[in-house]
Amino acid sequence: MTSDKKPVVRFAPSPTGMIHIGNVRAALLNWLFVLKAGGQFVLRYDDTDRERSKQEFIDAIAVDINWLGIHPHVVVWQSKRTELYDAAVEKLKAAGRLYACYETAEELERRRRLQLARGLPPIYDRAGLKLTDADRARFEAEGRKPHWRFRLDGRDVKWDDLIRGPQTVDTASLSDPVLVREDGTYLYTLPSIVDDIDLGITHIIRGEDHVTNTGVQIEIFEALGGTVPTFAHNNLISTTTGEALSKRLGSLSIRSLMTAGYEPMAVASLGVLLGSAEEIHAYPDMATLAEHVELAKISTSTAKFDPHELDQLNARLVHGLDYAAVADRLASLGIGGGEAFWLAVRDNLTFVGDAVEWWQIVTGDISRAEALADEDPAFFATARDLVPDEPWDETTWGIWTKAVQAATGRKGKALFMPLRQALTGLDHGPELKKLLPLIGRRKTLARLA
Repeated sequence: MTSDKKPVVRFAPSPTGMIHIGNVRAALLNWLFVLKAGGQFVLRYDDTDRERSKQEFIDAIAVDINWLGIHPHVVVWQSKRTELYDAAVEKLKAAGRLYACYETAEELERRRRLQLARGLPPIYDRAGLKLTDADRARFEAEGRKPHWRFRLDGRDVKWDDLIRGPQTVDTASLSDPVLVREDGTYLYTLPSIVDDIDLGITHIIRGEDHVTNTGVQIEIFEALGGTVPTFAHNNLISTTTGEALSKRLGSLSIRSLMTAGYEPMAVASLGVLLGSAEEIHAYPDMATLAEHVELAKISTSTAKFDPHELDQLNARLVHGLDYAAVADRLASLGIGGGEAFWLAVRDNLTFVGDAVEWWQIVTGDISRAEALADEDPAFFATARDLVPDEPWDETTWGIWTKAVQAATGRKGKALFMPLRQALTGLDHGPELKKLLPLIGRRKTLARLA
């Protein structure tokens, strides 16, 4: 199942809703895999569900993965490749691997319940293989149209999973899968495998909910004469309460995380490293993150996504951002002050957008906090009289507070906290030695008055 050539991987979302952190976990693992090893990343829209697939979701997926830093080398749409699937169907029919079945959904359900009542596994009994030409003609005369099932070999199918290790699926314990619906449209399995063969996919990295499917799919790969890719099935992500994520419900959608102001590399870092043996850090770029991702170290237990952990990662990433990386965003938010302002406030931010509050504090009007209502007016009068002349720099705060300490006898919190509250309206925040030059002498005097 392996090859010496450069890997070709694929991310194959169904455009029926907004993708969430669970969906892009597989996308990120595939992207980082080829980023590290070289090769190609194929974005394939599995849009054969005509009713639920929407152009708005196709557009949203493209925007969302680009925001994360995933840039596909090839983009294809299954809806434009039906001739390939038609040819594959004819090949499987000719080989005797695809057979017609005429049961209705209600008949199949009754049969399934009867098998369960008898203590038998509820798998399809292959009644379609026993139909005579007369049986088929009678069903057709009734107006029934066949669905088509793939005849499994009923054997142990083995593969070496890059995450889960050696795997075996006994296809004798499974129903022959339906590949073509009554209306002639295709279920997920056939187009997916035909595309994987046609596009030369060498590695399939996807969620562990596809493990059982893999046994079936390997048989279909072989029946179509394709090279079986190498598989890796990563653990799934749930909420902290254990609920599965859903595209239709918008659970932790990438768009919601983007809108909330998270940094893409914070989302990518947590989305990939969550549930692995690797310590979680917010890496600054994809190339660095790729060096810390090993499929073999990914856990097989469900990973729980905690938004609070994402907040912490995002804050650490923001604290390390250079001014050049945020200058345009700050300007779009109406924030000035240049690099001096950014370096003054960044260590107090969770999101870049939080800088708006500090820009308003620096440039706006601040009323003395209510907590200072009982403060000795003489203290502020003395502090105001001792405000140094400009120009100011980072030494001004120390020079000024030493002078106030000498004049009032105050020190520590009793000295610094009233001044901080008077100057910013808050009892916490950036170092005032950095903030004071930005506030300036005129506003400092006004806020102390």
